[in-house]
Amino acid sequence: MDFFNIIDLKITDVIDIILVAILLYYVYKLVRGSVAINIFIGIVIIWGFWKLTALLGMNMISSIVGPFLQVGLIALIVVFQQEIRKFLLMIGSTNFANKRNFIKHFKFLRQENLSASIDIDAILNACENMSTSLTGALFVIERSHSLDFVKSTGDKMYIEITQPIIESIFYKNSPLHDGAAVIVNNYIVATRVILPVSNERNIPLRFGLRHRAAVGITEKTDALALVVSEETGAISYIKSGEFVMYKDLSELASIMKEDLT
Repeated sequence: MDFFNIIDLKITDVIDIILVAILLYYVYKLVRGSVAINIFIGIVIIWGFWKLTALLGMNMISSIVGPFLQVGLIALIVVFQQEIRKFLLMIGSTNFANKRNFIKHFKFLRQENLSASIDIDAILNACENMSTSLTGALFVIERSHSLDFVKSTGDKMYIEITQPIIESIFYKNSPLHDGAAVIVNNYIVATRVILPVSNERNIPLRFGLRHRAAVGITEKTDALALVVSEETGAISYIKSGEFVMYKDLSELASIMKEDLT
C-alpha cells in the first residue's frame, strides 16, 4: 500500500512533520495545566479519527466529521482566546528576533534551564517568613515572554535574589513593598511594578488585588506568579491564569522547578 511506503518520503515531508511536531509542542505548552488541555486532546482525537476514516475510504462518516471541524473553528477561537493571545504574544514579541531571546523559546534545546539559575528555595523561605508575619508580597517570574512592558511601570534594579533582600523589599515600611517584583533568572530586575488586573469573574471574592494582578499577568504571558496574602498569610502559586494546588512548600518547590525547565 502507498500509505505504508516510506521510500518515497521527501525532505519536504520530513520538514513538514517536524514543523507540525513543533507547533503541537507549543500548543500543548500553552494549554498545559489549564482546563483547555482536555479540549485540546479532544480536538486531536477527533482530527485523528477524521483522517483515519478518510484514509480507509469511509466517506459518509468522514463527510460528517470534516465539516464539523471546519465549522467548529470559530468556536475554538472563542474557547482558546487566552491561549491564542499568548501564542501571538510569543510570535510578535519585539525581542523574538534577538538571538538570546529566540533561543529561550526553544528551551528544550538548552543544556541549562531557568530552575538551575533561580534560587527557588530562597524565594519560598522568604514567602514562608512573610506568611508568618502577614506581609503581603507579589512575585512575577519571567519565562519565554518578555515582561519589558510591565517592568517600565516600576523601579528598575538588578539585585541578586537572597532571602534577606526579598524580605527587606516587601517589609511593610519599605517604599518598595507596593506592587510586584519581577524576577529574571536569579535577579530582581524591577519593583513596585503595576500589573494588568484580570477581569475574570470566577476568582473567589476572598482574593484581593494582588491575586487579580497575578492572574492578569499570567493570562497575558507565560510568566509564573507567587502571592503572599496580607490578610491570611496564604501563599498562592498562579500559572496560565489558574491557581495551582499543592500540599506543602516542598511540593511547591518541585512544581516550580518543573515549570521552569
